[in-house]
Amino acid sequence: MSIKLPQVDPVRLEEEWEADKQVLANLAANGDKARTPRAVDVSFRGSDKDFDRVLEIAGQFGFVELDREQDDEGDLYLFLETEQAVDEDSIRALTKKCLQIEILCGVEYDGWGCEAETGGVH
Repeated sequence: MSIKLPQVDPVRLEEEWEADKQVLANLAANGDKARTPRAVDVSFRGSDKDFDRVLEIAGQFGFVELDREQDDEGDLYLFLETEQAVDEDSIRALTKKCLQIEILCGVEYDGWGCEAETGGVH
């Protein structure tokens, strides 16, 4: 089943990119090798019903479910993981894909994160 992905608001994409650049700068400051593939997690805020749809769509792009959590205010979060590099092009593509999932599923994309890959031993 192929899904037609919606257009993403360029202003929203640019806002997310500003936040992404901070994360990338922090990783770089820690000696990260951005082109080294690693587990990258993303999170969405929404409802369990919406999360089922997120999983259906995101699974087609290689995402797997990590966890579901409820915060102190009662908001539900879905955490997904994918394996990829974190260079600028890869992260721009990831963020766009997550914003498209947000539009399709009625959830709120809440960002991404990963461990720095420095080539050292964990």
